[in-house]
Amino acid sequence: MQRTRQDNHKKLVLGGGCFWCLEAVFQRVNGVTNVLSGYTGGEPSTANYQQVCSGNSGHAEVVEINYDQSLVSINELLSIFFAIHDPTTLNRQGNDVGSQYRSIICYSNDVEKSAILEEIKKQQTELENNIVTEVSPLSQFYPAEIEHSEYYNRNASQPYCQIMIKPKLEKLLKMSNDKQ
Repeated sequence: MQRTRQDNHKKLVLGGGCFWCLEAVFQRVNGVTNVLSGYTGGEPSTANYQQVCSGNSGHAEVVEINYDQSLVSINELLSIFFAIHDPTTLNRQGNDVGSQYRSIICYSNDVEKSAILEEIKKQQTELENNIVTEVSPLSQFYPAEIEHSEYYNRNASQPYCQIMIKPKLEKLLKMSNDKQ
C-alpha cells in the first residue's frame, strides 16, 4: 500500500519559555507546515494569556507544530528544540520565570514518546546539568489569542524580539548551514 502525503503529516507540541520564541524558530524550519502558539496542561477555563501569566493556571506556553515527516523528522525538530532553549532550568528560560515557561514535550502516542526519550538521552550526553524537560501525554491544546500569532514576524524590531528571539533564529541558521 502506498503512503499518501496526508500520512506524512504529524503534530508535535513543545514548550520552552515564551511561545513567541518557539513560534519564530519553527516557522523557519523546512518541512514545518504550520506553527500555532497556545497553552496546555491546565483547566480549559484558565487557558488564556492573563490566567497563564499568573503562573497559577497549570498551563505551559507551548507551540503546536504541524510538520511533514517526509521532509523533517521528529528527531530533527527535537534537536532544534534542545538547541534553542535551556532544558536544564526548571520553570525558567532567561528572564521568563514560572511554571508556564517550563520545558515540556507532549506526545500523542508511544512511538513519539520513545523518540522523545531517546533524544533526551542523546542530548543529556552533551550537557553538564540534568535535563528537566517534562515529557507528558498531550491532554489538550488551547490556541493562544490572535495577538500572539506571528508575534516576531510583526514585531521583529521590538527589544524582546531582538534580545530573546533573534539569537535563537541565528542559532537555527547556523545549524542549517552546518548541515550543508
